[in-house]
Amino acid sequence: MTLIAKPAPSFKAAAVTDGRIHDFDSASLNGKWAVVFFYPLDFTFVCPTEIIAFSDAAADFRAIGCEVIGVSVDSEHTHRAWTDTPRNRGGLGDIQITLVSDLNKHIARGFDCLDEEAGVAYRGAFILDPAGTVQAAIVNNLPVGRNVAEVLRTVKAFQYVTSHDGEVCPANWQEGSDTMNPTADGVAAYLSQHG
Repeated sequence: MTLIAKPAPSFKAAAVTDGRIHDFDSASLNGKWAVVFFYPLDFTFVCPTEIIAFSDAAADFRAIGCEVIGVSVDSEHTHRAWTDTPRNRGGLGDIQITLVSDLNKHIARGFDCLDEEAGVAYRGAFILDPAGTVQAAIVNNLPVGRNVAEVLRTVKAFQYVTSHDGEVCPANWQEGSDTMNPTADGVAAYLSQHG
């Protein structure tokens, strides 16, 4: 099942932000760009590198009006314990993003990124536009972490095409580089300069 160009599943769950446990409602993302990313488990191995990378880039995402939310099948109490653990002891330390608890696995199932046999989420990152429509899904199997810079680049590309009707972003597009018109003449003009 693909969620591309469909409304993202809505959800309410316990979460941790700035060391505080609270209720999180995905409706709080309405009207904003958002990245909802899934990771397998707290206190594991590749996961902290991804969460810290997303946290370190949180200001860059917020600068373009995009919120970043992490989700795993752990409890909110485990999330808080992990953020209370210093990085030099395998913890997350102080992070700048929200971690949502998905104990019943409904959120991961809704986004179709649950490894049912293992009982954990794949490494899925979903980019939502302000209407809550899924514009991109980047899903990795468990042993390989994601490239957070690529997620940020992809958000910027979707923001660009949303605000520049009739233009598309070619492969490897970076903010400020050339786009093209989605026509035979447009691709010919682009490739004559970049091919």
